[in-house]
Amino acid sequence: MLVELAIGDAYGAGFEYAADRIVQEHNDLSRYIQHPHHGIPPGCYTDDTQMSLAIAEAIVEEDDWTPAVLAQRFVMAFKRDPREGYASRFYEFLLKVQDGAEFLARIRPTSDKSGAAMRACPIGVFPTVSEVIDRCRIQAALTHNTPDGTNAAVATALMTHYCLYQLGAKAELTDFLCDHVPGDWRSPWQGKVGGQGMMSVRAAVTAMQASNSMSELLKTCVAFTGDVDTVAAIALGAGTHAVEIEPDLPEHLFTGLENGQFGRAYLQGLDDKLRRKFGLTRQ
Repeated sequence: MLVELAIGDAYGAGFEYAADRIVQEHNDLSRYIQHPHHGIPPGCYTDDTQMSLAIAEAIVEEDDWTPAVLAQRFVMAFKRDPREGYASRFYEFLLKVQDGAEFLARIRPTSDKSGAAMRACPIGVFPTVSEVIDRCRIQAALTHNTPDGTNAAVATALMTHYCLYQLGAKAELTDFLCDHVPGDWRSPWQGKVGGQGMMSVRAAVTAMQASNSMSELLKTCVAFTGDVDTVAAIALGAGTHAVEIEPDLPEHLFTGLENGQFGRAYLQGLDDKLRRKFGLTRQ
């Protein structure tokens, strides 16, 4: 989950809000590309993966699932490995706060953007729908305590849960989401993806239902244009567990993914721990 999520994030980072021409010319999975404006090196992940990693660590370590503990996880993950990719104001915020308590004291959790959704995939490992929803709402409220911000996060976690626990065919995913979280899940997403969380998740759902392989899924996510690193992170984090989606990502996207202290090997280790903890098998 986390490795594929990071691949989607890192690959999509080269295309985030880039010109349509760049997407059309380079979205062929042949390599990670350098974004024309920001300085994130090709193959490096962004905030989507870093915050998902923090959530996964909290799950593996059986942390108390409280705002204070989760906020501390977010701050720790950033402080030990500061990196670009966060929204500019949130990046400055993380530079200034020293711990989870200060995070909670200073944050204004009124956003409807994709921050709570992009980190929600790992929560899908919990064994019941109700627990997934409850835990996801708690983590979302730290930063995105709005109906759309929270619902986007819950839908992301439920996508992963649906695939992990093989609750149905991917064609029925939208019915499942409609049963559990408000949103226009049955209308296919079209066009550029903006910063709102519901946009990213709807695009990820549309891409997953239209794709029969991970390669097709990744290219479809990026082809939307806009906030495509988040779309790809959400879709690949969930889609890697879908039995109807062939695991055919090119090997060079795995080997080309950053592999420093918190890179590919670390993410794979967390994936393995999550599977063992919940008795899940690799598809």
